Amino acid sequence: MAVFMPAGLQQTILTQMEATFPNEGGGFLIGEQREADVYVYEVIAVDNVFPTEEQYHRYAMTPQNWSEMEDRADALGFSLIGYYHSHPNSPAIPSEFDRVHALPNFTYLITSVIDGRAAEQRVWFLKADRSAFDEATLHIEPSG
Repeated sequence: MAVFMPAGLQQTILTQMEATFPNEGGGFLIGEQREADVYVYEVIAVDNVFPTEEQYHRYAMTPQNWSEMEDRADALGFSLIGYYHSHPNSPAIPSEFDRVHALPNFTYLITSVIDGRAAEQRVWFLKADRSAFDEATLHIEPSG
């Protein structure tokens, strides 16, 4: 499985994640899945609603955010295909918290932000049995 995303959208995410440092930031990926591959066409940041004192290592959004983003994706003729968030001063590897709260068939893009600078970006999918994540290949395409 591979995820394809334009360079401009990747830069948008990197900039957003650096701006939320030292806390976690995140948002939604809108696009489509074609056979085994996922194509990202839009990214939308969503404020972190976790209690302020926990935002340095946790990110959450509201059910209202989900509903609004599903409506937006539908209006564009696409789907909510995933979710992105940062790991401040930590690797771009899903945590146990990420696994417990993840959904199968959803794309998870994690950006490691070290001392305020985006350092690494990796993409993951939850196994069907919810036991762990599998890493996918992230293809960044020239924006055009």
